[in-house]
Amino acid sequence: MKDKKIAVLLTGTALVSAAAVFSGAWGYVSGLEPAANTKLVNSSSLTGAVVDVELLNQIEAAAAKERVEPVDARVDRVWEAIPGYNGLEVDVEATYNLAVKNRGKGEALPLVYREIPAKVTLNDLDLASHPIYRGNPNKPMVSLMINVAWGNEFLEPMLNTLDEENIKTTFFLDGSWLKKNPELAGEIVKRGHEVENHAFTHPNMSRLSRERADLEIAKTQELLKTSLGVENKWFAPPSGDFNKQTVAIAHARGLKTVLWTLDTVDWQHPEPEAVVQKISSKVEPGFLILMHPTDSSSKALKGMIDGIRAKGLSIGTVSQTLSPDRIMPGGT
Repeated sequence: MKDKKIAVLLTGTALVSAAAVFSGAWGYVSGLEPAANTKLVNSSSLTGAVVDVELLNQIEAAAAKERVEPVDARVDRVWEAIPGYNGLEVDVEATYNLAVKNRGKGEALPLVYREIPAKVTLNDLDLASHPIYRGNPNKPMVSLMINVAWGNEFLEPMLNTLDEENIKTTFFLDGSWLKKNPELAGEIVKRGHEVENHAFTHPNMSRLSRERADLEIAKTQELLKTSLGVENKWFAPPSGDFNKQTVAIAHARGLKTVLWTLDTVDWQHPEPEAVVQKISSKVEPGFLILMHPTDSSSKALKGMIDGIRAKGLSIGTVSQTLSPDRIMPGGT
């Protein structure tokens, strides 16, 4: 029965790829050294000629406690399309092999984890009809959505702050601004940030004909490719103004329509302290935070970052925040 149990276990653990070792908050399996006179069985699937059944059982028990099920993407009646979030499980075979490899060193052994892919992702949803307002609420990551159509004087200070804090995020560029400022746009890309589509002339998309709306998106999509070498993935409607036609047109061009969860309202030039307080108190996992290159956001940016991190959240690009990839212990 033990041999059958091991065979079934190993077959199941081979279904998901990309194993990696993680320690820290996820804990350790300690005391995994096989005791004297431990029963051993033959197996060609694990390190060594025989298998330490007691050790394997200990790892299997730890794996049952650590498993986290994946969350599928779905359409919510309030938040529209919400991305999925991968689960987590212990790779029993890899953990066992590592235990055998480190036998006799007298150290606790970190478990070897791997992600369990969500069965339903954003790509499985009807994104021709539904925009995206937030990431999965189980994912401890947020993104700063920095929309750029003006405010050149504040861009470099904001970029410097992001560099100092080792943060990469997403800038949505107005096409007419991009056409006039290719060097500044190139600097954003050079510093490792994601750049995406904010239409061409900052119009109210819901008021446009289908032909004009398509042109607004298409011109900026083409300019991103020709001037920056960027393959556009996301579209943020100017002023958050859109209708079903807008979402469908963007989808037809291979773009997902994304809005925001939390707004700094920095275009009204509030006191930087007020911006920091608002974001720090209201931010939650998966939030997309709308900003612009303004005096308020430039001065508030460092405090916002500190407030977000104080809640145990990391900051990434829109692509990272909306992906189902799991945030591992110590990840950014």
